[in-house]
Amino acid sequence: MDTTQTPPPVQAAYGYCETVTARQARNFAYGIRLLPAGKRQAMSALYAFSRRVDDIGDGSLAPDAKRRRLEATRDVLDRIRRGAVDEDDTDPVAVALADAARRFPLPLEGLDELIDGVLMDVRGRTYETWDDLKVYCRCVAGAIGRLSLGVFGTAPGARDAERAPEYADTLGLALQLTNILRDLREDAANGRSYLPAEELAKFGCSDGFRGATPPPGADFAGLVHHEVRRARALFAQGYRLLPLLDRRSGACVAAMAGIYRRLLDRIERDPGAVLRGRVSLPGREKAYVAVRGLSGLDARTVARRTEGTRP
Repeated sequence: MDTTQTPPPVQAAYGYCETVTARQARNFAYGIRLLPAGKRQAMSALYAFSRRVDDIGDGSLAPDAKRRRLEATRDVLDRIRRGAVDEDDTDPVAVALADAARRFPLPLEGLDELIDGVLMDVRGRTYETWDDLKVYCRCVAGAIGRLSLGVFGTAPGARDAERAPEYADTLGLALQLTNILRDLREDAANGRSYLPAEELAKFGCSDGFRGATPPPGADFAGLVHHEVRRARALFAQGYRLLPLLDRRSGACVAAMAGIYRRLLDRIERDPGAVLRGRVSLPGREKAYVAVRGLSGLDARTVARRTEGTRP
């Protein structure tokens, strides 16, 4: 993508999206800074639209008002799909996303799935089993993985490139499950419960998480370690995406996923930390993850393991 040929109104729209991304998505922004300008702008446009959808779901409006706002956002997406957004449109996110959709093969139906997932939140849906929760995770995170792959593309000649959407989707699930663990107390305070009800019951945690300590008699550490093992298995499968990408796209994915894998490590070492506050990584550790990703070490490691498992 030659940004020198991008019309000034579109450049301004991308600038707005990059500002939104830098302010509201530190981990995401940290990863996409490794991309060339055109891909970085497209990823910022995807994030800004997704952030708008999430903000509606997380806001203070009444449920009916949220549903109307979400459907109005779907209308914007339909305009983008029809090519009905001009470069001088007053909505900079629509302008940027429309331009990105012209330049990259974005499966925009993934953003419909995101809206569907946030509507699940608005309705207060809970999940009985992991299979139930996977549907939600695929809507709000797996779809974003597939959209991101539309920007990244696969490297020429990459073996098993046809499986890249599957791996991107699975990596999205891993990131979302890590998010759910990290935000356990915050979500409970907002009246939301994501972990499967049958697993909460198994570990004595059906009463929920509204304080800095687990429910009396609960095996909270057992619950967290159970979910961590699941997330690790998803990461292991999703990381098969890395060798299929070009170096800088692979570095971007490795940086973002690596940050979340390290968050998972911290949660595993101290499960109670998620009830005491927000678990995060210091900047120096994020920098290490980015350098590791840029070196291609993660992609080479995954490629060797994958080759070793081929029949």
